[in-house]
Amino acid sequence: MDQLARYVGRKAPSGRGLAPNDDLPPEYWEALLEAAGANGGQGDPAASGRLLRLNQVPDHVLRVGCRRCGRTVEIQKADAVRLYGPESVWRDVGQRLLDDTCTQRTGRHEEDGCWPSFG
Repeated sequence: MDQLARYVGRKAPSGRGLAPNDDLPPEYWEALLEAAGANGGQGDPAASGRLLRLNQVPDHVLRVGCRRCGRTVEIQKADAVRLYGPESVWRDVGQRLLDDTCTQRTGRHEEDGCWPSFG
């Protein structure tokens, strides 16, 4: 193993690896946070378009899916503007579209409704 490590041009690992109850190095956590996109906030809210007003959304067909039941609901932007108004936020409109046709009704407010996925 040492010869292989020298051949590749790296140092052979010195000492033992981490035990299950050892603290992970800070580099690990930094890499994990960078990969997850944890940049101190929610990221760019306009990137997914869910916080845009309907008159700001560039797409002609608006699509929202449910992570709970797998349904996808589509509506044309012109119809959404006519029904909900041009100043309505796409996140609220999408949630309302899913809730109006939700099939996951249990009778408990905490469990009812769909879980929107804006993509």
